[in-house]
Amino acid sequence: MKTVDVLKILEKVAPVALSDEMCKMCGMYDNSGIIIESGTAVTGALFSLDLSRGAVKAAVEKGFNLIVTHHPAIYGGVSRISFDDAIALCVKNGISVISMHLNFDSAPEGIDYHLMKGLGGKEGERLIKLSNGGYGRVYPVNPTDFESYCKFVAQSLSTDRALFYGSPYKRIEKVASFCGAGCDNNTMAFAVNNGADVFVSSDMKHHEITYLLSKGLNVIHLTHYSAENYGFNKIYKQISDCLQIPSSYFTDGVLA
Repeated sequence: MKTVDVLKILEKVAPVALSDEMCKMCGMYDNSGIIIESGTAVTGALFSLDLSRGAVKAAVEKGFNLIVTHHPAIYGGVSRISFDDAIALCVKNGISVISMHLNFDSAPEGIDYHLMKGLGGKEGERLIKLSNGGYGRVYPVNPTDFESYCKFVAQSLSTDRALFYGSPYKRIEKVASFCGAGCDNNTMAFAVNNGADVFVSSDMKHHEITYLLSKGLNVIHLTHYSAENYGFNKIYKQISDCLQIPSSYFTDGVLA
């Protein structure tokens, strides 16, 4: 099996064309697909949210020569590379890299979808509607108070680094969530206009949190890692049996 053969399996879940469609629709940039190509048969695949030195070390120890990441291994221009950078380590060890970014976010059962499920949600309104999939959701959850909901979220997403803002007694019936760094004017307006009780995302700014609180929404501020690792791991479990090669999942506990 070649690197391109693994890419074809991944694209059954989320074709790179979804990333292209989202970029065209929203004026965004992405770099998904094969990032590093060793040209050799794949011995095994390590799935890791990021291309880190820890992930490369784990791949080498397992004898795997392919790493599949969510975040693009190369995103913008590269001006210099050190020999101990993850990219250089991949090249030195003959490791190929596939990155599946916005297409994994927005697939019908992609990372944004799985974040909703991890938050106890049922499919509702989507902010961005693609030909097959989308991004950003507002949906109902089982009614509860905010304090109880926060405990559920921390346990479901396996994180102890989330920040919670708002009254612990507020009744939560509808949630707005956006995987990754998903807070901006459009997503906040979408959450407010659709009657969300709580806004969930990561990498949020102070003025965004205060604005949402002023509009009566509570806020759950996740780490970027926990906002996306949950869904990326779900996708791995879905396709691991289809790969027909050894594979494993790398978790960076420092970032969770």
